[in-house]
Parts: sequence; structure tokens; C-alpha cells
Amino acid sequence: MKRKVFYSFHFDNDVMRVQQIRNMGVLEGDEPVSPNTWEQIKRTEQGVKNWIDQNLNGKSCLVVLIGSQTANRPWVNYEIQRAWQQGKAVVGVHIHRLNCPRHGFGTKGANPFAQFTFKRGDKVIVPLVYEPSTNNAYNDIKNNLSIWIENAINQ
Repeated sequence: MKRKVFYSFHFDNDVMRVQQIRNMGVLEGDEPVSPNTWEQIKRTEQGVKNWIDQNLNGKSCLVVLIGSQTANRPWVNYEIQRAWQQGKAVVGVHIHRLNCPRHGFGTKGANPFAQFTFKRGDKVIVPLVYEPSTNNAYNDIKNNLSIWIENAINQ
């Protein structure tokens, strides 16, 4: 059974890399929003929050796909915070080694979890962050993403 996940990422910089991951077919990820629908959603801050909250429902894990600027994105931070509050697992995967048709390879971004403290009861949890192989990042992600998510869920 494929896990249902919510992908969190910086759209402007990383959408083409994220699309490669979605196309792997390893997981049931959230479907991309059409540009017209997104224009309506983002008209208000509450509209974006409602969309995020609605799309986190039924997901077992938040997968943060980390590009060069992901850690600085306010909506990524909101998604991390909401997923954790809802008891979902969180995991990070660096995607800078995937070749983007528009931007080529990226630069490694900061860990977006570093600014949070994650606790379950009295136990502090350090979210797992994976950096795919230098030689073949695409296949490393394809072959291991479901394992990485299971590791996060079982943490």
C-alpha cells in the first residue's frame, strides 16, 4: 500500500524537481493545483491556510523537498508546524541534485526543521533529513523515498 503524503516545497524554485518526484509513482502525493485555482486560493492568507489544512487531512507524512530556499519559505514553515500539530510524521529530502530543465542543478539548502523543536510528550524528536547520492540522486530518491517515509513514521 502506498502512503499518502503531502509534499512541501518552494514552488518557484523547485516545482520541476518536485514534478520528477511525483512522476516516480512511489507514493500517493497531493496533486498539483491548477494555476487558476491557486490564484483564487492565494488571494487571502486564510485561504492558503485552509487549503493546506484541508490537504494535510488523510496524509500520514509531510515530505519537505528541500531546495536552496525552502527553509526560508513562510508557507513551508506553516506546513511543517501544522503537520506536526496534527501528529503527522515529517521527513526532509534534499533535491538540489535533481536536474531541473529550467535551472539545472541547485545548491544545497538549509535544514527547514532546524528552527523548530519537535516533541512527543517529553521526548524530543529530530526529524530525519536525507541527502540523495551525488552520482544518481533520481534513482536514490525513487528507490528509497518510501523507506525514508516509513523511517519517519516509525520514529
